[in-house]
Formats: sequence, C-alpha cells, structure tokens
Amino acid sequence: MKILQDKSLTDVPGFQAVGIHCGIKKNGNKDLCVIYSQKPAVAAAAFTTNIVKAAPLLVNMKHLEISDTIQAIVVNSGNANACTGAQGLEDAYKMSETTAACLNLPPNQVLVASTGIIGVPMPMHVVIPGIKAACSLIPDGSGASAAEAIMTTDSFPKQITVEIMIDDKPVFISGIAKGSGMIHPNMATMLAFIITNANISKALLTKALKDSVSNSYNMISVDGDTSTNDMVITLANGMAGHPLIDAMDKDYAKFKNALDFVNQTLAKMIAKDGEGATKLIEVSLYHAKTEKDAKICAKSVISSNLVKSAFFGSDANWGRIMCSLGYSGGDFSPDKVDIFFKNAKGTIQLVKDGTGIPFSEEKAKEILDQDYVNIVIDLKDGEYEATAWGCDLSYDYVKINGSYRT
Repeated sequence: MKILQDKSLTDVPGFQAVGIHCGIKKNGNKDLCVIYSQKPAVAAAAFTTNIVKAAPLLVNMKHLEISDTIQAIVVNSGNANACTGAQGLEDAYKMSETTAACLNLPPNQVLVASTGIIGVPMPMHVVIPGIKAACSLIPDGSGASAAEAIMTTDSFPKQITVEIMIDDKPVFISGIAKGSGMIHPNMATMLAFIITNANISKALLTKALKDSVSNSYNMISVDGDTSTNDMVITLANGMAGHPLIDAMDKDYAKFKNALDFVNQTLAKMIAKDGEGATKLIEVSLYHAKTEKDAKICAKSVISSNLVKSAFFGSDANWGRIMCSLGYSGGDFSPDKVDIFFKNAKGTIQLVKDGTGIPFSEEKAKEILDQDYVNIVIDLKDGEYEATAWGCDLSYDYVKINGSYRT
C-alpha cells in the first residue's frame, strides 16, 4: 500500500469534488461541497446511534433503502439542520433535489450531510444558489477545497489517499473527514466521506465499512457527546476495472486493510484535533478475555474526563485510569493490570498487578509533556486487544463550547 501525500478525492478515477463559500458562514470560509461520481457507485453508510437524528440522515436512510447506487453527496457546514422539524426535512430533500437537477441525476442518487449549529433553520436562500454554483464548478474543483468546506471548529482539513494493486490494476481509496468536538464512540460530530474506484459488491462494501467503523471512528472520544449528525459514507464506482470483489478472498482482505488504514488515519486526525486539545492520546489495551471486553475497557479510559484532564496537566494520575477501567463494564481481574506510559521520550511503568509501583515523576512528566502519549494497559487475562484514540481536555475546550452558538 502506498500513501499518496499530495493526492485527494479528485485523484480517484471517475470522481470530482469542489468546495465553496456560499454564505452560511459569515466569516467567508468555505461551507458547501459536492462530491460527484461520473458513473453510478455502490454505497455503504453508517449513522449516529443518537435517536435524535438530523434531517439529512433521515433523507439518506430513505435514499439508500430505495436506490442501489449513489452518484453525488452534497455537504454543508455551519448549520446542522437538526431539530428543525418538518421544514428541516423538506430543506434536506430540497438540497438533494437541487443537486440532482444540476447533475442530471435522480434525486434518490444524491446523499446529503450537514454539520454545525443545532436547531437553526437552514438558510436556503444561500444554500440553493450555492449548490448550483458548486455543481457548475465541479470539473475544475479540488479534493482539498472539499475537505476545507466540511470543517466547523476543526483547526485543519483531514484527508488521506492511498493506492493498492488488485489484479494488477491500481485501486485508490481517498477520504475526507471533519470532527473536533461532540465526539464520542458510536460515531461522533463527525462526518467522513470515503471514495474508491474499487469494483466491489454492495454487500461486501457494507460489511467492510461496518467492520472498519467499529475499529476506527467508534474507538475515538473527545468529550463524551454523541452527535445528531454523525455519518460515514463510502462510494465505490468500480472504475479500476479489476474483477468484481464479491467473496471474502485475498482481494477483499487487501481492500479491507487499506480501508481500515484510511478510516483509522482519519479517526486519529479527529481525535488529535479535539476542540482545545494539546495532545493525542492513544490507548493500547492487551490480553483481554474477549474482543468486547478489550473495546469496552479501552473506550472507557479514553472517554474519561478525569483522565483527559490529568493528561492536560501532565499529571501521572494512574488511579484515574484504574478507576475508568473499573466502571467500564468490561470483565477483567483488577489485580493483574499493568499500566505504562510511552512515546518517543521513553517508556515508564506505573502499575504492576493492579498496584502502584515507584516511578520517576520527572520521567513521567517528560513523557506526558509531549503532544502524543500512548497509554499501554496489559490486563493479562486473555488474548484480545483493542486500540482507542482521544485527546486531553483543556481550558480552551470550555471556552470554545461556552460560546459555540453565540
């Protein structure tokens, strides 16, 4: 697998994309994008587990139910179109219909995504002209502009493109994502759009995405809030020209491994860019009794606000990690647990067999002062493992979210 540093969505054969400023955001930043496949693409998606779902999710669930293929995604930032009632649903459908008309597609072949402030009516007087303008600019657009257009409080655009070979044909997988706050396992305020020229059946694309999401976006947490708008959408247009992947063979495994890499890379970018964050925290948990126990325990640690706060202050408060393991609901033996902190500055053990051991506070602080810290937890109770990602919780998180709406 090759990581293509300077490539984006528009380098995937058969796909075009553009991001523009249409007027939703008052600061002039890009706020609307369109992603277009020149031929019908099989689609798979995952949506928030929050029972309060934004209007675009309801539209997408309907469109994916009635259409075997998708050709376009329209995304706006700055307004979530959530908790906006019947008018919000009508507006979401209008966004898909307008995009479809501009691209000469059936409306049910267009998916919609929105992110931003909840409970505010969509400013359709700028959105509709914006969609028309964006569609007219698609041939000359760029994946980079699309990545910028989906940002809200993100501090940097999140994108990744990789290349693999299947049956001697180049297959590209490229993704963009947004997410900074309201991030918690079972998807989070996050959007991700993954496109590929792979030739794969809808059933296996759906399986690959479902499995991949469970080990990427569902293993990150910034603040413990699960959003109303979370979604991950994957489109595969088949233009690579290799034989159809319709069995779980070596070609499927190669595709799935690349998809996992793309999704985990984007997930880590989201975790690193948590609102006000100063550090990326990675939890590596080993030797759990079951995969479920491993994931539950890892997510509990990465979701703990007390753990996050301690890391912001570079405080080696390992007791908070033990505490978060204890209330996780995972099955493990507390008197077997080992805990280490690790990064480029070295490795230090703080807990052995569930009990604190003497360690150098100075060495611990040197490790914790870095912008990446790996919490290594060994349950010594089985053969399963899990990885979770998150960030510290800083003063700036409160500042950002204390005035997000106003």
